[in-house]
Amino acid sequence: ITAALFIVASIAFYRIWFNVYGLTAGLDATSVEYNTYWWNLLIIQMPVIFAANFACWFYLIATRVRDMASMPPAVELKNLFYMALWLFAYTLAVAPVGVFTETDAAWHQTVMRDSAFGPTHIILFYGMIPIYLFFGIGSFIYAMTRVPIFARGISFMHVLAVVGPFLILVNVGFNEWGHAFWLTEEIFSHPLHWGFVVLGVTAFALAGVAAQMTMRFAELFPVVFKNEDA
Repeated sequence: ITAALFIVASIAFYRIWFNVYGLTAGLDATSVEYNTYWWNLLIIQMPVIFAANFACWFYLIATRVRDMASMPPAVELKNLFYMALWLFAYTLAVAPVGVFTETDAAWHQTVMRDSAFGPTHIILFYGMIPIYLFFGIGSFIYAMTRVPIFARGISFMHVLAVVGPFLILVNVGFNEWGHAFWLTEEIFSHPLHWGFVVLGVTAFALAGVAAQMTMRFAELFPVVFKNEDA
């Protein structure tokens, strides 16, 4: 619940912030207003979000279960539920990125960029994407350190669902390099952007992770509840 509220609050903050300042203080990257409302937002949010990411991931690794072979079925079932909550938060954080992507497209069709750190990029690439990485990579580490069926091997579906959307952030560099030479702002369907679509679609691999979890749930439920009845 806390994670969901944080994600919703972040989305609301970014939406309101952009609506207020995106078309008034973000049009000229050399202006005082841009530095006040956008550059300051960037240099504050980036260290905070990534510090939270690395702190959480380190904590999950440091507190990992070291003897999964002797994990009771009831504990494994509980950890599977927690993993499902991690994936729910990840999905909740990824979904609004599509909306902010359309905002980015509309903004670029209206305003010619004069900086790689435009208002929509500061929100989308350096705000929302690092937030969903918190939950995506966090879910993978949680699964590998606390859920036996995922710790015994690497789930290809889970890797695809996490690494694909993660590479969107890496693809930003290629995107900015291309725009610096070709200036194709008004053509959002330009091949330069196809990587974002392909990498975004990989999030659907979460359905495969859900299938793997469901099969294990089906095995654990009879065992756990039979023991409780006894």
